[in-house]
Amino acid sequence: MARHKLQVEKIGGTSMSRFPEIIDNIILRKEDEIFGRIYVVSAYAGVTDDLLEHKKTMQPGIYRLFEEQENYPRKLLALRERLVAFNETLADVGLNVEEANDFIGDRIDLSINILRSMENVLASGYVSRTELLLAARELLASLGEMHSGYNAANILVNRGYDSTFVDLSGWDDGRQMTIDQRIKDSFNEIDPYSTICFATGYTKGIEGIMREFDRGYSEVTFSKVAVLLGASEAIIHKEYHLCSGDPLLLGEDVAHPVCNTNYDVADQLADVGMEAIHPKASKPLEINSIPIRIKNAFDPDHPGTLITKNFVAPESKVEIVTGSNKVVCLEVHDTRMVGEVGFDRHVMEIFDKHMVSYISKMTNANTIDLIILERDCTPHLVAELSDNFELVTSKAVAIVCAIGSNIGQPGIMARAAQALAKDQINILAVSQTTRQSNMQFIVNRDEFAGAQRVLHTALCM
Repeated sequence: MARHKLQVEKIGGTSMSRFPEIIDNIILRKEDEIFGRIYVVSAYAGVTDDLLEHKKTMQPGIYRLFEEQENYPRKLLALRERLVAFNETLADVGLNVEEANDFIGDRIDLSINILRSMENVLASGYVSRTELLLAARELLASLGEMHSGYNAANILVNRGYDSTFVDLSGWDDGRQMTIDQRIKDSFNEIDPYSTICFATGYTKGIEGIMREFDRGYSEVTFSKVAVLLGASEAIIHKEYHLCSGDPLLLGEDVAHPVCNTNYDVADQLADVGMEAIHPKASKPLEINSIPIRIKNAFDPDHPGTLITKNFVAPESKVEIVTGSNKVVCLEVHDTRMVGEVGFDRHVMEIFDKHMVSYISKMTNANTIDLIILERDCTPHLVAELSDNFELVTSKAVAIVCAIGSNIGQPGIMARAAQALAKDQINILAVSQTTRQSNMQFIVNRDEFAGAQRVLHTALCM
């Protein structure tokens, strides 16, 4: 039987928490395609939030307790009990619960001992606090993927399949290796066409995968595995389709799956927080011309959304309406700006100092509007801007975007503006580049949902 080309597939945390369905929908769905597929797995839903902090609300987790030298061992032991209880739910699909409990229990116990040693070193003052805290963060992050990856391989083995747990966490390997070296070394003697591989979304490396990518680390591992092993396609399994709009807001009968798009559109989505894939993970795939397919793990018959480098919709259309209501419009007004070459460079220097990236930027003769994430609009940032410019104000707003690989057509901006005006929605600011892949409308925050509905009806139906 001819081999199909190698696929590297990422399974997200929410999907992993429904692993019995994942077995049927993905892993064993096609009998002739069980092998030749490497699965990079996330931790079960909520586990990394408990270990680090909640990804959306930023509610602190065990890492913060360690950072502030509070009772983190108690929380880790409580997490161990929750993971052991979750293991019990997988007994019916083949998990050897005793082995799984021993595996994660040993690692959590050892983690507590390592963190206690780190705590003593921190107290000594002889080692960089920043570096040691980063090491603790890496250690904690690795636990979630080790748990889910081990369980997945254990279940498949107990069901009679050859399966391999590829532990990229370096838990039992103290060698100093880069992330790329560890991935290559871990897969060096594995034939993915004869075993079902489950690799941890966390990879240990001397450069520290969280130093640059933080919570996007599992997608970076996924991307690197695909590039380094020469995958023909990189597939991301989520619990929903990549749709023309938010199905929860618009209704599942209104928002429809997007069939094809390109990497530029994926970047536009990531910029407002609707990540099809982390932009730093997508770039290597784009450079190596490896297509990404976004699939709904619970709708296996649907082909999903194929993201390729050169796709352009044959007919001009808006593919997706999305946005964020967790943004602020930071307005810098200064009468010295007009005609002054490089004036906005001073604004960007302050942004760079505070490690703040903007989503959108609009300017006129003496005003610069910058749309930034609400969490980045700190009092320190505003204070430093106010010290350097005449008038600095901030306003809680929402950004609504009409995105597509080919939206350039006469009258589309007018159609969007007229639709918003008809619904009594005021446009506070607007932005679009000549590339015409993203029209951005700034509206009052309480009009966020209404603006999406209006634009989706006007542009996507």
